Amino acid sequence: MVIANYMLEYSDLHQIWFVISPHNPLKDKSTLLTDHHRYELVLRAIDDHPKYRASNIEFSLPKPSYTIHTLAYLQDKYPSHEFVVIMGSDSLLTFENWMNYKHILNSFSIFVYKRPNYATSNYDNHPNVKIFDAPMMEVSSSFIRKAIKEKKDIHFFMPKAAYIYMKEMHFYE
Repeated sequence: MVIANYMLEYSDLHQIWFVISPHNPLKDKSTLLTDHHRYELVLRAIDDHPKYRASNIEFSLPKPSYTIHTLAYLQDKYPSHEFVVIMGSDSLLTFENWMNYKHILNSFSIFVYKRPNYATSNYDNHPNVKIFDAPMMEVSSSFIRKAIKEKKDIHFFMPKAAYIYMKEMHFYE
């Protein structure tokens, strides 16, 4: 949420859509919560913030989910919108593994949050890639999951409503 807030305040974005992916082909699906729980966590995290939107559009698209298919769908459904991909610099390092990454790179703006301890990529200087010098935090979903398993109190690391839901549902314990 901190990164989303930074992107809204330090870019020309007017809104951020959090697209919940049922299955990122580069990740092991068995490590994910069910789709509806992840969607609920995002809904609770964004609360009623007028510039944030939770989107489950990938739930109805073919699996696994490929960003290029999602972007094509969004462009078709919302032709007056201009979509931007937001990613961490760790994702930019493996961007060549994405389906049709060259088309994404040449057709969409990519806003990159620099993660600590990640090298530069081959695309840092591409005209459609904008690297943001946001404050660096070493907090990730992996960190959150690990901390919960270790019985650490992490309620200040995530929005209160999402934290409460996660605790009620006993996720990652």
